[in-house]
Amino acid sequence: MVVDAFEAPRTAEPAPGPVVRGRPRRSPAWVAMYHSVSDCTEDPFNVTVSPARLDRQLAWLRGRGLRGVSVRALLDARARREERGLVGLTFDDGYADFLTTALPVLSRWQCGATVFPVVGRLGEENDWEVSGPRKRLLDADDLRHLAAAGFEVASHGLTHIDLTRVPDDVLNAEVHGSRALLAELTGHEIQGFCYPYGTVDARVRAAVQSAGYRYACAIAPGSENVGDLALPRIHIGQSDTAPRLEVKRRLARAWGRAVEAS
Repeated sequence: MVVDAFEAPRTAEPAPGPVVRGRPRRSPAWVAMYHSVSDCTEDPFNVTVSPARLDRQLAWLRGRGLRGVSVRALLDARARREERGLVGLTFDDGYADFLTTALPVLSRWQCGATVFPVVGRLGEENDWEVSGPRKRLLDADDLRHLAAAGFEVASHGLTHIDLTRVPDDVLNAEVHGSRALLAELTGHEIQGFCYPYGTVDARVRAAVQSAGYRYACAIAPGSENVGDLALPRIHIGQSDTAPRLEVKRRLARAWGRAVEAS
């Protein structure tokens, strides 16, 4: 289940810049978290946004001089101190509707994004959910297509399990193995990781760092974890109309200042 922070064709992006290790001098302004984009009305876990709603949300962003980009592009821009006006867009789990439904909307508004597929479930369904609708996941060819189209493909592990509750050998397979598989599949270095369910602790963060990731996305990491290896994100859902988006933008600014001061 997603916890809402407000409730209980090719897209051009800057070329990847140098990888910068260690603590950031300042946080990205806003990283938004999406999942599925479809007209599915059954949504018990609050992970679905309709294509019409996504279109209006991106119109809202562009109308305020903002543009959605991948997390990789956002961090590259931050390194050049050029992140003003950029919003990181992330899509967790790698639902197949990203390719068929979300991509056309993103392209219409000239936005990029990062897709976090569950690489051990490619072409299957979201069977980690105990209830709710079954949705098809992107397959290997889909990911190659997205990478070739300029979208960032990054890791969400192998099987979508809570990494804070598994032994070290499973943790390492999820973190190291998924990165190697995606790199082989896409032909690109995999820079990002997304913690399943947003859960992260010091052991999991250390495993992600040792695997060579540049950054990792969480949801609301504790102050002891926050940084490039636990970037906070704000969930965007179907109910997020213009007034709620404005509140979330302000929340993201406050959150970012807290990260910078930590």
